[in-house]
Parts: sequence; C-alpha cells; structure tokens
Amino acid sequence: MAATPKLFREIAKYTALMSMSRRNVHYPKYDTLAVNRPSEHVVEVQLNRPEKRNALNQAFIREFKDAFDTIATDNDCRVVILSGAGKIFCAGLDLVDSAETLMNPSGDDVARKAKFFRDFAVSFQNSLNAIEQCPQPVIAAVHSSCIGGGVDIISCCDVRYCSSDSRFQIKEVDIGLAADIGTLQRLPKIVGNSSLVHELAYTARFFSSEEAASMGLVSKIFPNKEEMMKGVMELADTIATKSPVAIYGTKVNLQYSRDHTVQDSLNYAATWNMAMLQTNDIPEAVQAFMSKKNPKFSKL
Repeated sequence: MAATPKLFREIAKYTALMSMSRRNVHYPKYDTLAVNRPSEHVVEVQLNRPEKRNALNQAFIREFKDAFDTIATDNDCRVVILSGAGKIFCAGLDLVDSAETLMNPSGDDVARKAKFFRDFAVSFQNSLNAIEQCPQPVIAAVHSSCIGGGVDIISCCDVRYCSSDSRFQIKEVDIGLAADIGTLQRLPKIVGNSSLVHELAYTARFFSSEEAASMGLVSKIFPNKEEMMKGVMELADTIATKSPVAIYGTKVNLQYSRDHTVQDSLNYAATWNMAMLQTNDIPEAVQAFMSKKNPKFSKL
C-alpha cells in the first residue's frame, strides 16, 4: 500500500506528540508574536509588530516556528486562531531587517552565497510549514492589508476569514524576486484557477476581499474586524467541541489528499483509521448523540 510508510510516520508523530503533551505548556513572551488563550481549547497567535505593520523579520522566522511547535504539544489546544495586531494583518517581508541578508550574503564565492540564500529560504519555509504540521486546525483572521509573506502565511492555514476592507497582494515580483515561501506552491491548489494565479503573481496587483472570496481563498467576509473576530471565535469554539482525534485525522487526510491521487488517499485513510478507529472518542460521541447530550472528549 503506497500510503503506508508515510502513514506510519504520521502515527508515530501523533504518538510522540501525545507523549510530549502530557506536560503543562507555557508560552514564552515573544518579540514578534502575542500568544493567548481566548477560550478553554482555543489558542490565538497574533502577529504583533503593529508599529512595523506586522512586517516579517528574522526574529519572526524563529519565533513563529517555536510558537507552532509548542502548540503542537499543547494537549489543551484544539483550534488555533491566527490574527494580526494593529491597523493591518501583515505588510510582508521586513525589507529593512532583511537588507543585510539580501544585499550582503555570507560566503566568499557563488556556491557558498547560493547555499546561504537557500538556507535562508528553507528556514522561512520551515517556519510557515509549522502551521500545516501542527495537529490542530488553524483559522486565519485577516483584516486590512495582507501582502507578500502574509499571503504565504494564510495559504498554510486550514480556514481563512477576512473583513470587508481586506486586500491581498502577491508582492514579490515588485521587489525583484519570485515568491519562494509557499504562495506559488499552495495558492494554485487552493484557488483552482491557473490563469488567475498567474495573473496575480505576474502583476502583483491588489485583489479585494470579494475577489478573494470568489476565487476560494477566503470562505467568509465580515463587515469589520470586530465582527470577523466574533465569527472566528464562534467557528473555533464549534470545532473545539468535536473529537480532537477526529479533527486531527481529518486535517492529516485532507493534506495528504491534496498532494496524492484519490486511490492513494483512500488507501492512506483506510490505514490511518485502522489505528484511529480504536479511539474512545467514537463510543463517547455515539452515546452522547443517543442521549442527546454534549460529548466530553479527553485531551489530545
């Protein structure tokens, strides 16, 4: 069965996460992020450089991965909200902070400078990949501008909501480079419109919340940020009532299906549930349904 080796790695990772998550999780104070728990099973990660329009600097690369790696071990967390502090969601890469890296790469010849640039890109990719790799669903809450790296970030998320004033931009060609952190890889699969993705990536034009919704980038638009955050919290609290084992399995299988054939994905799902159908969450959910009560699930 083609899916089996990867599946066993996922189950091993799940077991390791359960083992790690037996400890109490405490989130450190970050320079670029604010992490809080707005409700019992929900963690909010907020881009928190409002004075810099939440531009992404090198400290962010380190801290973002650390935050989501920590969330992955938080067995009290069932859903993550990703939002932005201040006037906009994210202005993209902090060009001032990155100027030295981009203009004066480490290395005394072409090969060594090339490796330096590649390592920089991969470290940024790995930071955002942590969104997909954590077991909990991540809901992006976008307001105002979402530019460049901001689009990379939300493309990793499971669900995307936005306020009506939101505007989006694949900015990278305007600063002389091809986007390399995830937008060009993920957005075509999210949108399903090759012509439109090419247009947006080639022109770096802004597109509105309405256009983002019509193409499938966001699933709901709200009148303003306050109403959006209420809607995001309602969604997060709803997801948090479901079996955390079922939600995790659903996330893993949706991601696998995105990158594999239907038959490979069916095989993967069957083998995944070979183990996961033995969870106590199934009889708990069935019994609660039959008795018309709310189920109570154990921590992940």
